[in-house]
Amino acid sequence: MDYGYGISVCSPTQPSRRFPVPATRLCRIVLLLLTMVLLPVPGRATADSPVPLSVFVSILPEVQFVRKVGGDRVRVQALVQPGQSPATYAPTPRQMAALSRARVYFRIGVPFEKALLPRLLDTMPHLDIVDLRTGLHLIELGNGQAGELDPHTWLDPMLVKQQARTIRDTLATLDPRGRDTYQAGYRRFAAELDRLNARLARILRPFAGQTIYVFHPAYGYFCRAYGLVQKAVAAGDRQPGARHLAQLIREARADHVKIIFVQPQFSRKTARAIADAIGARVIPLDPLAEDYMANMERMADRIAGALEERK
Repeated sequence: MDYGYGISVCSPTQPSRRFPVPATRLCRIVLLLLTMVLLPVPGRATADSPVPLSVFVSILPEVQFVRKVGGDRVRVQALVQPGQSPATYAPTPRQMAALSRARVYFRIGVPFEKALLPRLLDTMPHLDIVDLRTGLHLIELGNGQAGELDPHTWLDPMLVKQQARTIRDTLATLDPRGRDTYQAGYRRFAAELDRLNARLARILRPFAGQTIYVFHPAYGYFCRAYGLVQKAVAAGDRQPGARHLAQLIREARADHVKIIFVQPQFSRKTARAIADAIGARVIPLDPLAEDYMANMERMADRIAGALEERK
């Protein structure tokens, strides 16, 4: 049978009038075309493989939280990249363009968000903005910064468990067909966080009530969770004056401090000055590492090691 395209479709008894094509070859061509039409195309959504939700977060630890809950149904990007500080970060034009195509942004309360949020509300009304601090028991940042809330909630695994619940509910609202996936992801992640919390408590229990010296007061929630006290060298991003520095040196010497912890995102100059004065060492402690579970155990081990040296 001729359909007007110069070929006869699968008819071995009726040759084509325009371009003679062997019947067996023609059938193969038709089958190939049907296969190309029916097979899924990369990037095309199907019932089993939907186009992932585009998600943005502020910091790298959140990337793991969203992936743990959302699995393959999400594509998540962080604004603050390795080595950058949330206190001084500003998004690039490329990041803003990518953010404009996202479906949801999970904020967590870090400093740069204060300037970013009005821009998002003005220029991206379609973007859902979800605050992962909602419903948490927050504390003040301390160290002379009265009224300023500590944003480092992710350093307490039990607070992360609550944040994961918010992530689950948000994703399920935006993507109802993935509700079972998000619930299963949340349950697995919550169990991992419970086990992590138990391990950290076991590591740090012998040092309850002791003080750790840090450059930036980022460990308030961590210390609250595991019975420690943090003493920060810097108030916010301000370097201590000469009088304050001398006082810190006296206190550190009285506390028999052997290690001062610093974040990779900050200068070590002041911490080294104190360490040199009292014969201590400066050790990095990164609250912003992406490998959240391993990093939390690494932090606990380093803190326990530092406190053990005082004995």
